[in-house]
Amino acid sequence: MNALRFHGQHDLRYETIPIPQIKAGQIKVKPAWVGIYLHEYLGGPNLCPTTPHPITHETVPLTFGHEFSGTVEAVAPDVTAYKPGDRVVIQPIIYDGTCGACTEGLQNCCFQNGFIGLSGWGGGLADHIVVPESALYHLPDNVPLEIGALVEPLAVGWHAVKISPFKHGDSALILGGGPIGISTILALKAKGCETIIVSEVSKKRQEFAQKFGAHHVIDPTKEDIVARTRELTDGKGAHVVFDCAGVQAALDKAVNAARARGCIVNIAIWEKPCTINTNDFNFKERSYMGVATYAVGDFQEVLDALSEGSMKPHEMITQRIKLTEVEEKGFKSLIHDKDNQVKILVEVGGGK
Repeated sequence: MNALRFHGQHDLRYETIPIPQIKAGQIKVKPAWVGIYLHEYLGGPNLCPTTPHPITHETVPLTFGHEFSGTVEAVAPDVTAYKPGDRVVIQPIIYDGTCGACTEGLQNCCFQNGFIGLSGWGGGLADHIVVPESALYHLPDNVPLEIGALVEPLAVGWHAVKISPFKHGDSALILGGGPIGISTILALKAKGCETIIVSEVSKKRQEFAQKFGAHHVIDPTKEDIVARTRELTDGKGAHVVFDCAGVQAALDKAVNAARARGCIVNIAIWEKPCTINTNDFNFKERSYMGVATYAVGDFQEVLDALSEGSMKPHEMITQRIKLTEVEEKGFKSLIHDKDNQVKILVEVGGGK
């Protein structure tokens, strides 16, 4: 079968590999639409293992694609919840099920975790993939397959809002208007937030943020984040700050844009260590927390929100390309034209 394989930084290869075979508890899926993850291509291997992964035992080269939807092609005899023809999305976390985090139900924090499409077990950028039954979720009848490919990034924003201290009536400041920033806007909007503030440098991404529900947009190159946020929150500052940017200068400012006893929630994957001034937290009794992808139940809650219409992410899709165009029209577009892109989807199997 055809597959797009990651060999290393800026090294993608369109290759022919064996079709995977089903074992007990597994399901064979025909990928339909797949989202692109830029960071590993730009700076990896990071998440992709260069020594055998403790669970998959695989190393690069690996088939890319961890944000995807598809159609069930075949199921193992012991699988009863799915059948050929079912439309599904894949929750890609790989976990051991036995570590301290997993035994507490925190598979997303597994001590040895990985991701389908980054750590082994195939990926969405291929003609076929075989995955454990536990990785699948039924796609509601009124949700198209291409929207199904957005569930993974949407679940990141959803989870961040869900486990943060945010409650109805609170204000929120989001750093960064990229895909995860927009996913966080959509999650906050679905949960009834009436004061969503976004700090973003790019003019185009400022427009995207407003389109998806931001009530206020700050250009940090022209405005003081702290002063403007306090102005928009009765002089108090934001209840919760969601860092979707991972930029030191933005974090330095945003800490003081949080009110007393406010919380800074880090969603961003930082490319290098950051620093914080602990006095900024002590003297205002602020807190700082990290979030790790999504937990059990988050995918289903996002799917329910999509089906009910409380999340409308359709315009996040800014480009649709073919499997053979991933590097030229996908990754290179995200590098050279990132301000005009939110999510580029790859059509593998197509369908509605």
